[in-house]
Amino acid sequence: MAKSIRSKWRRKMRAVKREKNEKRVLTKLKETLQSGKIVVTEKMVKLAKIEEMQKVRLAEKEAEDKMDNIEETETGGMDVDKKRDKNSLLDEHGQYPVWVNPRQAKKMREVRKAKKKSKPVKRMGKSRKLLW
Repeated sequence: MAKSIRSKWRRKMRAVKREKNEKRVLTKLKETLQSGKIVVTEKMVKLAKIEEMQKVRLAEKEAEDKMDNIEETETGGMDVDKKRDKNSLLDEHGQYPVWVNPRQAKKMREVRKAKKKSKPVKRMGKSRKLLW
């Protein structure tokens, strides 16, 4: 049930809200228990166990973050193609990256060849007229 995007989003936001309010609710419970107005029940004991579990979760998250940071420093972060020219976007084999549009690559190739010859570039427009 409830597979729509809207219900998934609501479920996600409720979980975030619950996580955000847990600390505040637990502190209020502790204050009321310490004031002596309420008698301790089994449900309240379960809440104490939940608090301990939260501390364990936080410790695990911190340990994971530390491990991620260590792994990033060892591997050097993301794998980036470092042998690519920044201006022409060509790699050491003379290939453009995958995301470059073929028309854009052709235009860049013409400009690069024109710089070598130092002559003005003749380009054909959409209507096949010469552009000077």
